[in-house]
Amino acid sequence: MPTSSIWVITPWELILRMLLAAVLGGLIGFEREWSNHAAGFRTHIQVCLGSASIMLLSIYGFSQFVDEVNVRIDPARLAAQVISGIGFLGAGAILRNGNMIKGLTTAASIWVVAAIGLCVGAGFFLGAVMCTLIVLINLFVFNKWERIWVKKRRYHDIEMVIQDQPGVVSAILSKFQEYDIRITDIKMQHVDISESDETDLDRMNLKLNVLAPHVETCLRALEEIMVMSEVDSIETSLKREALSKVNHKGTNNQSVSM
Repeated sequence: MPTSSIWVITPWELILRMLLAAVLGGLIGFEREWSNHAAGFRTHIQVCLGSASIMLLSIYGFSQFVDEVNVRIDPARLAAQVISGIGFLGAGAILRNGNMIKGLTTAASIWVVAAIGLCVGAGFFLGAVMCTLIVLINLFVFNKWERIWVKKRRYHDIEMVIQDQPGVVSAILSKFQEYDIRITDIKMQHVDISESDETDLDRMNLKLNVLAPHVETCLRALEEIMVMSEVDSIETSLKREALSKVNHKGTNNQSVSM
């Protein structure tokens, strides 16, 4: 019937849509697999192919009931459940380790792949292809750009044990300012002197969170701070290889560690 022709799809067109969904999902999954992420090549293919299949089922799977008097067809009903139901896969790709969260980009790519599958299943090929191209540009090109330009400015946690004397904290902060290192958070806590400590000097635990333009800049500042006689030790989140440079500069009664 002419009124029901939009609810009919040929077998070849159905196969074409499912193959296209597998290809587009696989392109995005290949980048995730290449970057060694949890959800990779096969996962993205299955998500995109499954979304396309649900969309095809929602549009064409109930075409025999279109001409029934008391039946109303809603092709978006099953497809809408894909958007909400894909969340469990995305949540499984997100890992949290302390203050560091990993997997957000992979979780977002899974969600986008599901949307691409729905577009392919509905026959919205241009939207699906354009979305895939933009996602690939975002994952390949923008990822490198982000690492080169944005990630140059990093936050580092630094903890020092210093002598509680007037002017010591201000001297340390001034040293960071000389290297254009911004202090984003600072905490000070008095340290109890142990009985084995031969000196009578009070000590303070100084915790800093700094934003440095480069790791090397932060290292140079730490090198100059370590030679200060009022600084006993430094612990920082910098990489071990970088810390060894500072450690060689320290004296016998000073230490630098992770």
